[in-house]
Amino acid sequence: MAQTTCMRALKGTFVAGLALAAAGLITPARAQAQTTGSIFGFPPLGQPQAAPANGGHPLMTPQALAEAQANFPACIANLWPLAQSKGVSRRTFERYTANLEPQMKIMEFMDSQPEFSKPIGAYVNMLVTETRVKKGREILERYKPIFDRMEKAYGVDRYAVTAIWGIESTYGDPDGIGRRNVLESTATLACIGRRQDYFRDEFIATLQILEKGDVPYDHMKGSWAGAFGPTQFMPTSFQRFAVDFDGDGKRNVVDSIPDIIASTANNLKLDGWEFGKAWGYEVVLPQGFDYRNANRTIKRTLGEWNSMGLRRPSGVAFPRASDTAYLLLPAGANGPAFLMMKNFDAILKYNPADAYALAIGHLADRLRGGGTFVQSWPKEERGLSKAERQEIQSRLAQMGYDIGNVDGILGQKTRVAIQDYQVRSGALPDGYPDLQLLQQMRR
Repeated sequence: MAQTTCMRALKGTFVAGLALAAAGLITPARAQAQTTGSIFGFPPLGQPQAAPANGGHPLMTPQALAEAQANFPACIANLWPLAQSKGVSRRTFERYTANLEPQMKIMEFMDSQPEFSKPIGAYVNMLVTETRVKKGREILERYKPIFDRMEKAYGVDRYAVTAIWGIESTYGDPDGIGRRNVLESTATLACIGRRQDYFRDEFIATLQILEKGDVPYDHMKGSWAGAFGPTQFMPTSFQRFAVDFDGDGKRNVVDSIPDIIASTANNLKLDGWEFGKAWGYEVVLPQGFDYRNANRTIKRTLGEWNSMGLRRPSGVAFPRASDTAYLLLPAGANGPAFLMMKNFDAILKYNPADAYALAIGHLADRLRGGGTFVQSWPKEERGLSKAERQEIQSRLAQMGYDIGNVDGILGQKTRVAIQDYQVRSGALPDGYPDLQLLQQMRR
């Protein structure tokens, strides 16, 4: 299950994460720790269809790839000064780079895209399963003393950490973590293809990990993009967030359960996790609700949302009326509605996809004994393809809307433009892009 795409990175293994990107579910949030490994950390949904041979980028043409492959040894050698400046010894550099060979298969993964993506409800239901809930509760019981100590040290909810562990790799399953050599993967991407600038840092960070001996070389297995360990750290994310929690002098997020748990918690803490607070609440909207309030930039206190008629399905009051939240309709007006808190945004920084963050939050709630969502997801035949999402953006741009880049990633500008278009066309302005919206635009 080790597969993911990139806002600022590329990480995890490939199929479902790419589908998330293809679904336009990546948010504009800053991608930090697990940016790509996490997105690609979803279970496979089906076989991706091959992308055009050049991926639409000059560094991905057959000729450019062949030239970069031939130049690979020279490229690696030229990275020595940078490695040296980052504290890597000549001995370590030569030891681990002497026999490196480029893994050209990775180039196929980089630009592969599934033709159609599943709707967000299908992702959440597939990720939050009874099997994951059952195994996650066993993990929580087995490592209770470590979780107790982690919560005291970092102030991060044990259920959120366990949910990340479960969704990223099915609690450490080798197929979920990935089986590719991390140094080979990052070296290949640092010298070949369209993401060389980004992956040079990942390659150097991998050498730094080997220099310090935090993780043994033969244990650094991961996704095609270099994410490794049960909670899928990119090498640079490891450098920022990994901690030694078992006191052995090593930050081993592969073999040490205490280090895995605490490092993941430290990541969430530094991304703004607030202990003792929810990630969000499922809510029921009142009749006649103005769907233009479903906007990430509109934040109100829970008390204010309550005064507008938003209620939890159970009827239980919000525990802290002064907490602020924004309204998210991930599947439009026909699906569940949620008030999202700061902890949801912290999960988004771990992986900037609404589907991912929602699955993490929901699995965490299930692990602590909560139930399933009360409102059902709409029964959509399929999501939009990338070309269809780009068509929506292009048509909106032609109407004069500022939607940013026509890239198929439906960010806040596109959602607001859709809402305005829906108001003008007499539809519910929920900002949700689907086939019905596209068909209406084509008429």
